[in-house]
Amino acid sequence: MFATPRAVGVLVGFAADVALGDPRRGHPVAAFGHAAAGLERLTYRDTRLAGALHVAVLIGAVGLLGAVAQRAAGRAGRFGPITVTAVATWASLGGTSLARTGLAMSELLERGDVEAARRLLPSLCGRDPARLDGAGLARAALESVAENTSDAEVAPLLWAAAGGVPAVLAYRGINTLDSMIGYRSPRCLRFGWAAAKLDDAANYVAARVTAALVVVLAPFVSGSPAGAVRAWRRDAARHPSPNAGVVEAAFAGALGVRLGGPTQYHDELQIRPALGDGRQPEVADLRRAVTLSRLVQAGAVVVAALVAYRRRP
Repeated sequence: MFATPRAVGVLVGFAADVALGDPRRGHPVAAFGHAAAGLERLTYRDTRLAGALHVAVLIGAVGLLGAVAQRAAGRAGRFGPITVTAVATWASLGGTSLARTGLAMSELLERGDVEAARRLLPSLCGRDPARLDGAGLARAALESVAENTSDAEVAPLLWAAAGGVPAVLAYRGINTLDSMIGYRSPRCLRFGWAAAKLDDAANYVAARVTAALVVVLAPFVSGSPAGAVRAWRRDAARHPSPNAGVVEAAFAGALGVRLGGPTQYHDELQIRPALGDGRQPEVADLRRAVTLSRLVQAGAVVVAALVAYRRRP
């Protein structure tokens, strides 16, 4: 049923992420980040136009590279398109690393090793760990697991399925640039505007697919589908992000916890709206969130394979 080159490539790429996780050395996303940082030293100006040009050059180059690779693979025999799609998908996914880091955080918090948990938190999100206690670290980690289920797994799978190699590489580039310059810090408020807005657009559909999968799969972690729907409909729009709010609210409602509240980044303190109406999350809830994330990832690859099959590239 799913036997088109793109569909098979997406499935193989997902399987590689499950089995291997991220490459330990020479990760293409890290190489892109280094290139982007180097270019930023030349392109940075405190204007939206400079930021838009910075993004256009980098994403245009990545998209072109993907298109060339996909076209060359099409001339390399029947396994060429499968291989290049699988490699690009694997390089763009981060679900296994996300789950491993989330579980490692839960183990540290369970042991009461707050200092080690603070050192680990930057692997999940950009908050200031020095000001967080155990409860704050659990909440920050759970929110990051929820948001990155969409950003690091569901969105890449859908973009690979819908647009092949150029689309998934462009998406990963957009998301990486958002993590680098998409913050509302004084330096990036204008320069990072284009990256942040483009990331919002690129993740719009994936965030809602993620939330829908959370609703369907909540019972497998003793969660509430009705709670997920209620929190999604009631609370998501109050979040400053049009996508993170959808996913975090669905996770909160499914798990019966309350997310949001004061959120300290290195550059500013944000007062986030409450998402969900349950209790404050605990370490056990973080473990449930990681399990739910894994289930959503598995559901997403089925959706992606169906999309790729219908595209019939």
